[in-house]
Amino acid sequence: MMINMVNRYAMARCSLCGATSNMISGELKVCLGCIRSKPEESLEIAIMAHRRSRAAYGLPEEPPRDPQGARCSICVNECRIPPGGMGYCGLRMNADGEMVGVTPTQGKLSWYHDPLPTNCVGDWVCAGGTGAGYPKYAHSNGPEIGYRNLAVFFHACTFNCLYCQNWQFRAETLRPWMTDVKELVESVDEKTSCICYFGGDPAPQLPFALRASRMAIDARRDQIFRICWETNGSMNRHLLDEMIELSLNSGGCIKFDIKAMDENLHRALTGVSNRRTLENISAAMEMMDEREVPPLVIASTLLVPGYIDEEEVRGIAEFLASLNPEIPYTLLAFHPQFYMRDMPFTSRPMAMRCLDAAKRAGLERVRVGNVHILTPG
Repeated sequence: MMINMVNRYAMARCSLCGATSNMISGELKVCLGCIRSKPEESLEIAIMAHRRSRAAYGLPEEPPRDPQGARCSICVNECRIPPGGMGYCGLRMNADGEMVGVTPTQGKLSWYHDPLPTNCVGDWVCAGGTGAGYPKYAHSNGPEIGYRNLAVFFHACTFNCLYCQNWQFRAETLRPWMTDVKELVESVDEKTSCICYFGGDPAPQLPFALRASRMAIDARRDQIFRICWETNGSMNRHLLDEMIELSLNSGGCIKFDIKAMDENLHRALTGVSNRRTLENISAAMEMMDEREVPPLVIASTLLVPGYIDEEEVRGIAEFLASLNPEIPYTLLAFHPQFYMRDMPFTSRPMAMRCLDAAKRAGLERVRVGNVHILTPG
């Protein structure tokens, strides 16, 4: 599947204010200043970029809203799918009033074993990377060398990030194949000490992930086996509660990827509101005192040049600090991908400014991840 590419690091012009810069996405066609000061006009322009990016993969351009359609209550989009149509994530269809597609026992995913310690965003605080929670939740009082993480990648998402770092999954979303939950669970062996769901995102296939987790825990009863998640946090609350229960009891972590604090900016970059994400983070962090080590909730933000700046990081950090200043928070360097391939990598000065902003906002455990791709300036 080919995607529309523009020249990397090319100068682009904002369709509203006329400003020209290499910090403006040639596909998004609107600058950060206009998104903040002229949100309605900016979103009208941004939505066209989202429609183009989704049409290229045969996905619905926006969540269906047929009043008489079949309702899906998995995530924030809460699609009402018309007869013959599909939901926003591309996983569920309305076939003559019957919802068909992925189920709690059939999903679209792939997986692999990743030796511990791995390069997970949470490895600096999790049991597998540090031995946190030993001996109840970790095999060793340090990195779990000799053990493995089962990394489960889901081939669909509830968001449409124009800078998606794993955008290739879209080529798999609509393919007519599915995997049985038993196949995944059978991949858990005596050296598998944790399972981490990511993607894409686990949100649109949470019934499958929850079923797999419980089956795997039953198979490893009375043994260390952690359930971890990397998610945009868009799931409905009852599903989040089940995720929390599994991770809290097993010693796993829930990593929320916070794209932006400003809702208009979030919608411009991802096509979807961030309200559900912020609500879910707040709910999950209410449970952090139930288990201090390893931390139940961690968070991260991708530093997208030209759009996610110190002001945005400060807002996210203030929000997190108001809930619990000890939440581990990672700032991630941006790699040009998908429909924002024309943007530059995150620079070291930018990352350091954002790090300082997060600390000044009151967070006590902040770091910059994947520093190896930071540019000098």
